[in-house]
Amino acid sequence: MAADVVCIASWNADLTSRVAGPLARGETVAAASFDIGPGGKGSNAAIACARQGARTAVIARIGSDEFGAMALRLWRDEGIDASQVEQAAGERSGVAQILVYDDGDNSIAVAPGAGAGLGAAQVLRSREAIAAARVVMASFEVPLAATLAAFDLARAAGVTTLLNPAPARALPTELAALCDVLTPNEIELRALAGLGAAAPLHEAAQALLARGPRAVLVTLGAAGCRLWTRTGVASALPGWPIERVVDTVGAGDTFTGALAAALARGLALQAAMAHANAAAALSVTGRGAIGGMPDLAQVDALLARRDAAR
Repeated sequence: MAADVVCIASWNADLTSRVAGPLARGETVAAASFDIGPGGKGSNAAIACARQGARTAVIARIGSDEFGAMALRLWRDEGIDASQVEQAAGERSGVAQILVYDDGDNSIAVAPGAGAGLGAAQVLRSREAIAAARVVMASFEVPLAATLAAFDLARAAGVTTLLNPAPARALPTELAALCDVLTPNEIELRALAGLGAAAPLHEAAQALLARGPRAVLVTLGAAGCRLWTRTGVASALPGWPIERVVDTVGAGDTFTGALAAALARGLALQAAMAHANAAAALSVTGRGAIGGMPDLAQVDALLARRDAAR
């Protein structure tokens, strides 16, 4: 059965230590805890998407190690099609070293491992899966050539393309022209637009739209999100009040995956944005990248409570 959403996916094992706050250069501190869990922006978004009810497939490259085996088990357990995944003999899977602070914020360093070898040839072998999908999504954690190949196939087949441009780097003109929706955070938005940290968000969004994307949907953490489109539509949603933030790791990936699932269900972009905003808010109530990721029923319940309160 064809997937609703195909994710050009990064995968890494998250090695997470919990410390009081950011470390100074050269400083050593005692961590309160240490965990090994699943991560990678693409894998995280795919899991968020699958939990929202979308039939989801990943195109990825992983190592022939214990972390690669972890990925395959995880995707199987989450109901994700991993038939297009390549397991590279003799290579290590990606790893992310994460520091989570007492206030829930975090810092992350990623070594992509085998994922750095994901290329256009592997994507082209999956052309039928891409053409049959409703949404194809990717992030900047996967090699540019793979994303370009996937989005080119998707555009030719009339499939919606969704790019989470993180971690921030230059957005090539050819890729910008193939993007239907970009989902940066506000730091990434200004960096992609080539503007300073004090630049108004609407100016940065308009600068990006001029380069080809059809919509720019900016995530603002606890402040919610804002949308700008080439057709002149602009809207904003406030953040959800969360009594206790446990961990913000994976919140942006949850937003992207939930957005993809909602678009695949046929929701208009503004309605899909509301689902993604609610899913991201719920995600910060659990530990790790996927520990708090909600299912569709949880998101629907949260949205229903808001509607009932109006």
